[in-house]
Amino acid sequence: QMQLVESGGGLVQAGGSLRLSCAASGSLFEIKDMAWFRQAPGKQRELVAQISSGALTDYVDSVKGRFSISRDNVKNKLYLQMNSLKPEDTGVYYCNRPRAGIGSYWGQGTQVTVSS
Repeated sequence: QMQLVESGGGLVQAGGSLRLSCAASGSLFEIKDMAWFRQAPGKQRELVAQISSGALTDYVDSVKGRFSISRDNVKNKLYLQMNSLKPEDTGVYYCNRPRAGIGSYWGQGTQVTVSS
């Protein structure tokens, strides 16, 4: 089972930037599609960005043009560059496989707080 450790969150003012990292242990990271999810206070966890094993990317409309997902298959790491942050981007961010669900293993996440 792939272990996931997210980092890089913090408190930032609206308009600022953060870069999140996800360290994935285990084998065959390079052939796995990966994604970033976020869970805002009082809301369900949602997928915000995903990247295929071939580095094709997709984003939820609310972050298009502001967020960029990338991966380093040598280091087994996943990244999320977040620019022009908005208060509505506040939440706990998690990395996982795109189809991960409630019953899946989840890391501890990293808190992102955007102040207005």
